[in-house]
Amino acid sequence: MKILGFMTGTSLDAVDMAVLETDGEAILAFGPAGERKLTDETRDLMLAATREALQWPRGAPAPAIFAEAARAGAEEHFAAAEEFLAAHGLKWSDLDLIGMHGQTVLHERPKAGAVGRTLQLGDAGLLARKAGVPVAFDFRTADIAAGGEGAPLAPIYHLARARAAGLEPPLAVLNVGGVANVTFIAKSGEIAAFDTGPGNGMIDLLVQDRGAGRFDAEGRLAAAGRVHEDVLAGFLAHPYFQAPPPKSLDRHDFPLEPLKDLSLLDACATLVAFTAEAVRRAFAVMGETPGELIVAGGGRHNPQIMRALAQRLPCRISDADAHGWRGDAIEAEAFAYLAARTARGLPISFPKTTGVARPLPGGRIVRPR
Repeated sequence: MKILGFMTGTSLDAVDMAVLETDGEAILAFGPAGERKLTDETRDLMLAATREALQWPRGAPAPAIFAEAARAGAEEHFAAAEEFLAAHGLKWSDLDLIGMHGQTVLHERPKAGAVGRTLQLGDAGLLARKAGVPVAFDFRTADIAAGGEGAPLAPIYHLARARAAGLEPPLAVLNVGGVANVTFIAKSGEIAAFDTGPGNGMIDLLVQDRGAGRFDAEGRLAAAGRVHEDVLAGFLAHPYFQAPPPKSLDRHDFPLEPLKDLSLLDACATLVAFTAEAVRRAFAVMGETPGELIVAGGGRHNPQIMRALAQRLPCRISDADAHGWRGDAIEAEAFAYLAARTARGLPISFPKTTGVARPLPGGRIVRPR
């Protein structure tokens, strides 16, 4: 199948797109990949929906803004793909399937006596009608309903991508998005994964909160600051880091309040250390040291994050692009791959990635009328 995968991360930066030819097991060919920045209108609407989601009581009716944001998200995906496909000489009719993750506005991990909650906004039916192509979507709720974490879902793709590149385990793949998550691939080929802690998300929120832009471009702010070890220790005392994996996070799970007395530069440096130290602790939990950590996602463009990882981890650190991977497109590729698995009824979550009792299929498909 030739599949267009979409991903919009919690950084609310862009619609990422990638075309993959796959049967949901082997990767048969890589098509083009790219992105289109979110319009200010859609970004602002998703931010407003996120604020509403954070205040949304369980069992209460969904706020009206969710449907509005879902429609806007679908329109944004369609417009981005129209440009993208035309630029690469493709038509909608060339595609067999679309995989749309949607915009996460809420993610709560399960607690004692309560399943988790997760919400990704994107009107898959509207996208299917406009594109004339079936859309796979809603990848997380079956896992949540079965008592799983609902995240991360990319690990099965990380395994397929590593195999396609001929990489030998044991190795690990780290995606540094709004939240960072790591996949450990054992010599046996077994995968284990969980969210390690913050990725770019806290730094982005901090910079925006201080009126200094949307993100720390090239890590320049962090590079000029110093780490406050007492503040870092306070973050690392969060109960999340004592919880056993599998486990998952929302980018709003750690407040910015402990940074209020720090300068912007020192706060950014401290958050970089937080991201890297959380990854180091993830390695300690797993016990097995991989020969290499492959880093994908937007965080790898921050030299301070890459430097901090190299200083703290006991293995070789490499940018995904060094292996010929498309480091900015891994998540979009992953949801193209997961769409194929949804179409075939193959598992997308596993006991050691989300905590479900058995490998579990997920996702739904809506077809154009």
